[in-house]
Amino acid sequence: MRFSSDARDRGFDLPGIRTLTPTRPFAWLRAGWQDLRYNPLPSLAYGLLFALGGDLILLAALDHPHLLTVAVTGFFLLAPLLAAGLYELSRAHADGRRPLFIDSLRIFRRHGESLALFGLLLGLAALIWERFSAIAFALLTGGGVIDGSVLLTDIVLHGEHGLFVATWFALGGLLAAFVFCLSVVSVPMLLDRDCDIATAMLTSLRATLANPLPLLLWAGLIVTLTLAGFATLLFGLVVILPILGHASWHAYRELVE
Repeated sequence: MRFSSDARDRGFDLPGIRTLTPTRPFAWLRAGWQDLRYNPLPSLAYGLLFALGGDLILLAALDHPHLLTVAVTGFFLLAPLLAAGLYELSRAHADGRRPLFIDSLRIFRRHGESLALFGLLLGLAALIWERFSAIAFALLTGGGVIDGSVLLTDIVLHGEHGLFVATWFALGGLLAAFVFCLSVVSVPMLLDRDCDIATAMLTSLRATLANPLPLLLWAGLIVTLTLAGFATLLFGLVVILPILGHASWHAYRELVE
């Protein structure tokens, strides 16, 4: 069903948006798993790169609480862009092709300008969140230096700083929800069609407004599975991230006419 909007009058040529049933995200995960099985080596290569890079970032930020938390939450903000190569692998699968890992990287050359601009916007959101977290943790610790593991122990085991944690999660959740609404189909659309970044983000927003329940479930599945990957010191992400990346491509193909 098309989303009612006279987009052409505003200078955009927007595609129609389908209205899906609330349980469609489970079908996207199944399709993502099939894409992984079809061409496992390049998909798992992306997952391995993400896991190793994430481990190095977490180790470097371990003694700095706000950087540690920003590294985790910032991952969710930047993930749509990081998965661009996986979208290309899924598109190739739909065309009956089985590209190598190096073949999927060419997507960054063909669409480098639009991806760079979108990455700049995501990076700006991550920077805003980093600055907020730095100020918040400075207020919490009185400007002093505190060990990250000590702070996490106080919060998780002793239940301290409850108001701070609730406020931090609430504001972070609002920012993540905003970025999710603008990016849920943006990057796949930029790779699949000759469109500008404003058209892609507006289409993503319209898809979210037309499908609040399935995309709420999809966001919950992304967060749950990603956190499960973090719980395995990120090595679970070797498999989880490719599945989520491929599934995101199928979400775009079903949502956007």
